[in-house]
Amino acid sequence: MKRSASNTPTRCFRCGKEGHMSYDCLEKFNPQNNDRRSTRSSAKVNNMAAETVQEGPEIMMTVSCTLVIETKSLKTNRLRRALIKKELGVSWDVELYGELLKIGGGKERMTAYFNQTGWPAKAPKTDEQRKEFIASLHKRKTELFMALIEKKLLPLRPGVQRLIDEALGKAVKVAVCSTSNEKAVSAIVSYLLGPDRAERITIFAGDVVPRKKPDPAIYILAATTLGVDPQSCVVVEDSTIGLAAAKAAGMKCIVTKSGYTAEEDFETADAVFDCIGDPPEVRFDLDFCANLLQKQYVS
Repeated sequence: MKRSASNTPTRCFRCGKEGHMSYDCLEKFNPQNNDRRSTRSSAKVNNMAAETVQEGPEIMMTVSCTLVIETKSLKTNRLRRALIKKELGVSWDVELYGELLKIGGGKERMTAYFNQTGWPAKAPKTDEQRKEFIASLHKRKTELFMALIEKKLLPLRPGVQRLIDEALGKAVKVAVCSTSNEKAVSAIVSYLLGPDRAERITIFAGDVVPRKKPDPAIYILAATTLGVDPQSCVVVEDSTIGLAAAKAAGMKCIVTKSGYTAEEDFETADAVFDCIGDPPEVRFDLDFCANLLQKQYVS
């Protein structure tokens, strides 16, 4: 069974309090002012990090486009079916969904869409009822996604399993950090990576943190829970909001572009590739991740 982070005792890197999450000590991240606030938050995390260097890089990955191959048409069709199922008469095309992906979290994405375009006539009228409505819609979407995973219609991206095996083989801690639903993330890890690997990978997903990417909370929680220095972590991401979250947490970040994010600006990434890659076309490996970390400890 995969490891979940929900009930793991933690100690804050910043204030040292037991059971207190480090993101509670950080100033709230403002996605509308990425450059200034991301740099400031990153500096705070760097100052609170332990002085000792970990022996190897801790690997953290996001889910969705980083782990599995999802074509634009397949992902859009999944969402369209979910919305039609609720008889809303709403359709998200490829371009629209690509824009919506800039908002972290499925429920947050749907809420933002309806707030901007107007709520359907059949939708509830009060905020609390709408929250429940979005949750039920998101649950149905997750069920459709999990069905695709169980049928293995969404394969792993090249190099994902290889890099994870390299890390686990050298006792490097591996975590999957995602704004996606925890059940969906667990399904990807269990079905596509297998139960043996899943038992050694800690998952941080869904509503485990109060603020989602580009806020760094998910990555700070992962580092705190696993007891590692954020500066010893290498994140593999696929989007600008994920990149912003990783950098604000004080971590190195490698971006593997996806069909939806290929045109996004990844100037602040430590490295950018089209995928992780398998032989004979390996893009990077665990040694590459370790070399990225060595650079930040050179005065």
